[in-house]
Amino acid sequence: MKRIFVMVAASAALLGATATAATATPKSDVRTTLQQDANAIVRQGSPGVLAELSTTHGSTTVRAGFGNTTTKEPVPRNAKFRIGSFTKTFVATTVLQLVGEGKVALDAPIEKYLPGTVKNGKNITVRQLLQHTSGLADYLAAPEFAFLGDREAFEKGRVRDFTAEELVALGMKQKPLFAPGTSWQYSNTNYALAGLLIEKVTGDDWRDQVNERIVRRLGLTDTTAPGTDHSVPDPHAVGYERFPGAGATPEDPRYGEPIDATELSSTWGDAAGEIISTTKDGNRFLRALLSGKLLKPAQLAEMKKTVAAKPFQAIWPGARYGLGLMSSTSPCGLIWGHGGDILGYKTRNGASENGTRSVIVSMNTDSLKPLPGAPKLTTDVSVPLIQHAICS
Repeated sequence: MKRIFVMVAASAALLGATATAATATPKSDVRTTLQQDANAIVRQGSPGVLAELSTTHGSTTVRAGFGNTTTKEPVPRNAKFRIGSFTKTFVATTVLQLVGEGKVALDAPIEKYLPGTVKNGKNITVRQLLQHTSGLADYLAAPEFAFLGDREAFEKGRVRDFTAEELVALGMKQKPLFAPGTSWQYSNTNYALAGLLIEKVTGDDWRDQVNERIVRRLGLTDTTAPGTDHSVPDPHAVGYERFPGAGATPEDPRYGEPIDATELSSTWGDAAGEIISTTKDGNRFLRALLSGKLLKPAQLAEMKKTVAAKPFQAIWPGARYGLGLMSSTSPCGLIWGHGGDILGYKTRNGASENGTRSVIVSMNTDSLKPLPGAPKLTTDVSVPLIQHAICS
């Protein structure tokens, strides 16, 4: 499969930082640096970029490129966009709130809550689902999702809707990757199950619980889980998608011309990647989470207990995965966060250890094709901008 949801194709959304702050930088210098970083992302192949840094002293927003390459309009400053796997952080936070309320036990087997749903469910814990150490294969590996990597098939299947039960069933058809708890591998099946867990325990759809516990509580007025609504609310940038061409390889996908992929069913993302949000809302959520406003200290500490995420350490220095939250090293310490890829949009983010600084980066494609002369990168395209934002 290609690129879907942060980790499926060696993208990621990590980052957040320690309180080891660098020397204070004047706001004008920070804006100049972030603008240069956003311009560099456009050279790496994103039609447009919107990035917002949020601190205790205010926010700084920069834009580059185009939100619509036909009209040459920039990305709207308040643009809504699909956040892909950043959804997982919202879902994990909701599960951990239930843990804090005594309604879910992290180290209990998922069989206790969803009997008969998961193969080997007696030996797979809730913690292992949230941390991707369950060994369950990704449902996106099923033939039903081949349309996500082929232009003609995508045009025919882009609005096909899936239920969580269908996604989990497709995941159960795949051969397990490893024995529970013995390794790490990103799998969206884990979070489809987390969504069903929330529903089982509360009696509400995971979307309603996320809305009640996080969205309404924090006043995230532009954050939604669209379900079977296939559109992105206005204002938004056009979400562009390129598809691999003949003879494509991971190193050279031989992308064709981009198409408008804004409208699609994100039900195949479900609790693993369905949410739509904005840079403002994303920052408010990250800062609230890292500053302890959403979880009790014990549950936030559990969220930040990490294991090595070796498949991503090549592009994210020191990448480690907690419970719906990732960390990466930087010149000023750890950066925390979780980004996401979904056709048409790429989200990256980072926050400081104590939530005093956070940054959201939105790109209106997840299929980057560098412009002629663009330097070859050895890290994720967003690393410089995120590190400069958090370490300034």
